[in-house]
Amino acid sequence: MAASSTTSANTTSPQPDSSSTTPPNINLRNPLPLSAAQEAQVRDLYYKRVRGHCAKEIQEFAACAINRTITATWICRKQRLAMNACMVEHAKPEEEDRAREEWFAGREERRKARELEERKVEERRAEVIAMMRADEERRRRREKEGR
Repeated sequence: MAASSTTSANTTSPQPDSSSTTPPNINLRNPLPLSAAQEAQVRDLYYKRVRGHCAKEIQEFAACAINRTITATWICRKQRLAMNACMVEHAKPEEEDRAREEWFAGREERRKARELEERKVEERRAEVIAMMRADEERRRRREKEGR
């Protein structure tokens, strides 16, 4: 008996320490994994934010490059370099995180808009079905009267 109680005491699993209660690969700010389409929406927001920061430089380069093809490379070099430097300066992971947070902030609003649209579609569908039934009933009455 004593041997069995010793083995059961030795085979107990170790208790996890409190420092490892959360899995190491979870992003706590945005814990949900996004689909490819959602990631594309985040990326579009990110690019829009970066272009917003560099709008002046982009506009200057675009104005210089109007009616130029290959020559824009060296004629508009100063504007192109300024535009690229601005975009590199603002295209940071922090900016992508801000875009992701902005996407998550608008998530509830998009869900409500989608639900409202689905509700309108269902209401219209019910209305059309009711009109079809009424039309069918009128047709049947006319056929009865015509006999």
